[in-house]
Amino acid sequence: MNNLLDKCCNKCTHTPQTPCRDYIKCRKEGPICHDDASCRKKRQDILDTINLPADSDRKNILICAGTGCTSSGSKRLVDVLHEELQKHGLTGKVSVKITGCHGFCEQGPLVIVEPRKTFYIRVQEEDVPEIVEQDLLNGQVVERLLYKDPATGELAQTYETVPFYAKQQRLVLHNCGHINPEEVADYIANDGYAGLVKALFEMSPKEIIEEVKKSGLRGRGGAGFPTGVKWGFVRKAPGDKKYVVCNADEGDPGAFMDRSVLEGDPHAVLEGMMICGYAVGADEGYIYVRAEYPLAIERLKIAIAQAEKYGILGENIFNSGFNFRIKIKAGAGAFVCGEETALLTSIEGNRGMPRVRPPFPAQKGLWGKPTNLNNVETYANVPHIIRKGGDWYASLGTEKSKGTKIFALTGKVNNTGLVEVPMGMTMRDIIFTIGGGIRDGKKFKAVQIGGPSGGCIPEENLDLPVDYDSLTAAGAMMGSGGLVVMDETTCMVDVARFFLTFTQAESCGKCTPCREGTKRMLEILTRICNGEGRMEDLETLERLGRVVKNTALCGLGQTCPNPILSTLRYFKDEYIAHIQDKRCPAGVCPNLLVYQIDPEKCNGCTKCAKNCPVGAITGEKKQPHVIDTDKCIKCGVCYQGCKFGAIYKA
Repeated sequence: MNNLLDKCCNKCTHTPQTPCRDYIKCRKEGPICHDDASCRKKRQDILDTINLPADSDRKNILICAGTGCTSSGSKRLVDVLHEELQKHGLTGKVSVKITGCHGFCEQGPLVIVEPRKTFYIRVQEEDVPEIVEQDLLNGQVVERLLYKDPATGELAQTYETVPFYAKQQRLVLHNCGHINPEEVADYIANDGYAGLVKALFEMSPKEIIEEVKKSGLRGRGGAGFPTGVKWGFVRKAPGDKKYVVCNADEGDPGAFMDRSVLEGDPHAVLEGMMICGYAVGADEGYIYVRAEYPLAIERLKIAIAQAEKYGILGENIFNSGFNFRIKIKAGAGAFVCGEETALLTSIEGNRGMPRVRPPFPAQKGLWGKPTNLNNVETYANVPHIIRKGGDWYASLGTEKSKGTKIFALTGKVNNTGLVEVPMGMTMRDIIFTIGGGIRDGKKFKAVQIGGPSGGCIPEENLDLPVDYDSLTAAGAMMGSGGLVVMDETTCMVDVARFFLTFTQAESCGKCTPCREGTKRMLEILTRICNGEGRMEDLETLERLGRVVKNTALCGLGQTCPNPILSTLRYFKDEYIAHIQDKRCPAGVCPNLLVYQIDPEKCNGCTKCAKNCPVGAITGEKKQPHVIDTDKCIKCGVCYQGCKFGAIYKA
């Protein structure tokens, strides 16, 4: 690293050959230089000393090796590809590279052939010889493996032309699906660790925090607290020992945003944590990741080991005088450990239960020391902000919600998967443009956003901009980024019960409002779904929800009434139908269903009568059958098995 820097700052006479032993203190005096071109060259010189050149001369075949595609057999594709390349004498001329999640999980296993970026979907082992022979050897696209737009029938040959990706703005996810997460060289070749070098050699801790403040980045874990402000609190907190913690305890049903970033771009999270550590004065960090994410943990371990091997992580990083270590803590899967104080308690080796705040972790956190805690997506944004500047980041998004947000788009939507969009995009664009609309031509009913603690947004709010303030005003919340789309066949009372069942089971039981309040609300919802509800139950639900929201100890209890309150706000008519009419409009709640047979459609095939477990269906062969509603146990076997659509829910 000789001659990389003339001096470590304008007020210091030390050189890299005789480094300043009090570098961080000296660093406060001012930036090294004001020549952007010179600074960029120095940053690249430092990274070049790692001597890990990325292989950019050969053709690349990128194979998704995220959890989704791996479960569909993508790992076997790697072996088969190597065999085919060797068979055709292409070994050494074409590289096979595993990547993280591309986001379009339901179309996996996914394969991209570079440099043309040909995008193949649902690739199986038997497809590999054709890809090698037709694409690699003859330069012709294998059309049958391309994505076909169900709306237009058009084939998308490249990644960028697939409608699912066209309106996304992939900032945090820009490397996922394009680099090998198990090779630090790939990360460095894509501006990796340039933000860390810039932070260490061109900025003071105060300047870093101000840049993050200027960016407007807010915590992506759910609460949306300004990241730079939190860092400033930790920086100013007295104490000679401080910690940086990453919350990767992603527990929302259907959510996999953090998992995909950790699996596909783990170095981005490490870099963000290191920049934070330098800014707040910490030398040690923890990543708290749930044990149900074995692939994420494995790749984090690889990334940490590689970073330590090449001097990116550890003692005297880049000869700067800055020391930083990162450890992994595997959580046991308790949803409450997503709450910051419960998470810190778990890292300390105790049962994960929240504590009263204040004091906040910024003043008294891990082992009683000042601690900065952000989630995976928040840290992954930081390298971009430091490299490109806070003003650049603030130009993305809306006035009060800057940057982009990752969502796990699931439910009754055509294109499920991981999407990243600029803050302020409407819910309609996300669901109908990126998501491709509702499955099977059904009618949109609602979208539940924010996980089990979020709210349900109805059709009338489809043009709502997705940002922190708009969602809060609508009775929902950004949360960590789960989007569950529901159609006309969804019962909103049952949805509220489903999410409350989850949060009630995950309540740690420490505080009475959450422990008892969730149980009472769940009892009422269950009674309504069973057709035993009373009109006064609705008022009781609202009152209980407000009490729990205002008095629970932590975020789990304070937000768990949201699904109930939002469905009561927008779908109260469904609650009334369950109570007064003893009817479930969506035909979901079993106790409120009445199965009947349409005599015009029934041809007397007798299949339903044979399959009925209680003999409730009778009739002569080739004659319309009837259901005895008194005997019927509403199991739905007849309804599901009728090929003629003769059985319906009344």
